[in-house]
Amino acid sequence: MQSFDSGKAPPISVTPSPSQIICGRLEVTEALTLTTRLDKLDKLDKLDKLIEGHQRFHREVFPGKREQFHLLAEMQAPEWLFITCSDSRVLPDLFLQTGPGDLFITRNAGNVIPLSGEEDGATATIEYAVEVLKVKHAILCGHSDCGALKAALNPSSLKNLPKASRWLAHVEEAFTHRQPLDPADGENAELVSLIKGNVVAQLANLRAQPSVARALAHNKIEVHGWYYDILTGRIEQYDEQERKFLPLLG
Repeated sequence: MQSFDSGKAPPISVTPSPSQIICGRLEVTEALTLTTRLDKLDKLDKLDKLIEGHQRFHREVFPGKREQFHLLAEMQAPEWLFITCSDSRVLPDLFLQTGPGDLFITRNAGNVIPLSGEEDGATATIEYAVEVLKVKHAILCGHSDCGALKAALNPSSLKNLPKASRWLAHVEEAFTHRQPLDPADGENAELVSLIKGNVVAQLANLRAQPSVARALAHNKIEVHGWYYDILTGRIEQYDEQERKFLPLLG
């Protein structure tokens, strides 16, 4: 017979029953399911911001502009073609206080206008705006802290982005047109110089588009090169006679 010393109970080996194993697995499954549901709810919460915005639009904005949208439903007649970057911080309708039907906008990384001769969204949009919509002005607008031009200064940052790397071959001329460094730009002076140089380079590409060249020859369009500063909300315009950027507001 086994004896027990010190009055201590012997160790007990417990083997979980099949029902306990099943319950444990169910608990783990339920926990994973709950985590998945929470992830989905988080994503829905983020989408809800857009849905709520759309609700406010229909409740507060659309009723007051119903007649305007009625006219816009079947036609558009914008006066301005606005070519800018895809950057989410660049909102032309906000800093120009324009509305529906005012601007015909095309956007891409680096506000690029390719000269390759191959079809692309930017040049197709320009052609349509000039030939069909008969816009009176074409504005090429770069902006501060542009990621595309940052990447142009640091090509190694694109090693895992082959398509972006090929696209940014279109900004190489920016280095030729770099603007004088401005001490007021501090540590960003080199970047600002290149961003403005890209505006000048892409402005030349804009003028070279066949549709734009024809319109310019007949004084049917004016082209402009702008630089928008996100921090100050100010715009500078490139003066082709003085060959430098000047404040748009004087």
